[in-house]
Amino acid sequence: MSHVVVPAEPLGRLSESWRHCVGTGRLNLALRADHQESLALVQRDIGFRYVRGHGLLSDDMGVHRVSRGETRYSFTYLDQVFDRFLELGIRPFVELGFMPTALASGEDTVFWWKGNITPPRDQAEWAALVRAVVAHLIDRYGLDEVRAWPIEVWNEPNLTHFWKDADQRAYFRLYETTARAIKDLDAGLQVGGPAISPGSDEWWAPFAEFVTSRDVPVDFVSRHAYTSGPAQHVPFGTYQELLPPRALLEQFEAPRRHLAGTALAGLPVHITEFNTSYRPDNPIHDTAYNAAYLAPVVAGGTELVDSYSYWTFCDVFEEENVPTSLFHGGFGLLTHRQLPKPTYHLYAFMARMGAHVLARGEDHLVCRDDDGRVTALAWQPVGGSEGGAAPGRHTVRLSVPVPGERAFSRRERVNEHDGNAFAAWRELGRPRSPGARELAVLRDCARPAVEHRAHAVEGGRVLLDLALSRHEVTFVEVLPVRPEEHPGLDDRRLLGGSDDRLVGDLPGSGSSGVGLPGSGLPGPALPGVGPSGSGSS
Repeated sequence: MSHVVVPAEPLGRLSESWRHCVGTGRLNLALRADHQESLALVQRDIGFRYVRGHGLLSDDMGVHRVSRGETRYSFTYLDQVFDRFLELGIRPFVELGFMPTALASGEDTVFWWKGNITPPRDQAEWAALVRAVVAHLIDRYGLDEVRAWPIEVWNEPNLTHFWKDADQRAYFRLYETTARAIKDLDAGLQVGGPAISPGSDEWWAPFAEFVTSRDVPVDFVSRHAYTSGPAQHVPFGTYQELLPPRALLEQFEAPRRHLAGTALAGLPVHITEFNTSYRPDNPIHDTAYNAAYLAPVVAGGTELVDSYSYWTFCDVFEEENVPTSLFHGGFGLLTHRQLPKPTYHLYAFMARMGAHVLARGEDHLVCRDDDGRVTALAWQPVGGSEGGAAPGRHTVRLSVPVPGERAFSRRERVNEHDGNAFAAWRELGRPRSPGARELAVLRDCARPAVEHRAHAVEGGRVLLDLALSRHEVTFVEVLPVRPEEHPGLDDRRLLGGSDDRLVGDLPGSGSSGVGLPGSGLPGPALPGVGPSGSGSS
């Protein structure tokens, strides 16, 4: 149990870095209705600022076309995708990759959809492609707008899966060509990299030395963060062991630690992918455990980096081929058909937190708005694979400052039972393709459990005694109550009871509303209610 007296004075504003960016699958998928409906829901409930995805230059986006020896740059699909992003209030975090087949130096590919991972056969042609794409974006959306879009060069070039032979020298050359092509258009455009995967921090020193020695532009640095171990494959799925959640925060801190003392120290740091597992078929992503595991990361990473991008916002995603079941361990906050997973609710809770941080702890974050509204996010700590099974109960006791004499609290819970469509799906027999009735049931079961109550404010404080069940994430908002008088209203006549909340007159107003209409006589005595109509206690 933690028992915390929350300070009345804020520590500072809650950073927006937790929702600065979110990931998606390859950009061609953004043409699908399911993807667009999912993004609209995410933007309504969470409101991410940027979205990053692979494959902007892959063949299925059709940007680089060659016919009878003539090259044409086509923006038919790119325009549809980026137009829709902006309509939904989210900007592109542009990732340049993978290599168009007609420009590639080899045939090596990654994923079911075959993104080409080889360097360009001609650096000048690659530079021309980059200039054409960015110039088109400026022409369509305006220079001031595109200056706000970070442009990242490639994805995880330290891995042979994503860059031919993980050739560091070849990547540095690609980075230089790309950065100079972008800056040729406008010095105010943002470009960065190297978008390396976990376990590759040995790339930082050579990257810093290369760009510094050659005066190559770098406006931000980027890295990815995951805490899962080697894949243990089963048919259509994967299991992995997890490090403790703190390992993600340590990865967030790594770029600044490794770049200290270099010319890149102090640059913005973007974690352009993070999650528990790096596999798109690991059931951990669908669970309440995933939400409890990531709660201290989402709540605690706000001061460490400029952004950390959850990978991904929905399960419209096909790296390992088309999913074979509604729940299949996909990265998404949402399944296909927009079923929220427990981690979705974690993000939706964060979106409703107050503006000013009052307290942080290993199992809670407490914030306040200027109008006195207090919000608390609390979770059961979990420790990864070696942390053992979480107990069935965890208590968080918070004494929070609230103005006035009375308050109202509303609490939402997500755990192994509540707000957990994955748990309901298992109970339904794990239907791979649920019908309309089953989807409706799952949608209902995906809603967090809600409870509410009134509080007396004592000494300017309200005590929140929060009992959390296994793998629970809970959200509480406490609102100051300013009662309004409603003369004559007395719901005790309808409901029976002694609760003074049932009376429409303010306590001490002298007008009880208890007397029977037209009789001039007092009404029947009710247990625990004094003659003024207010509770005797």
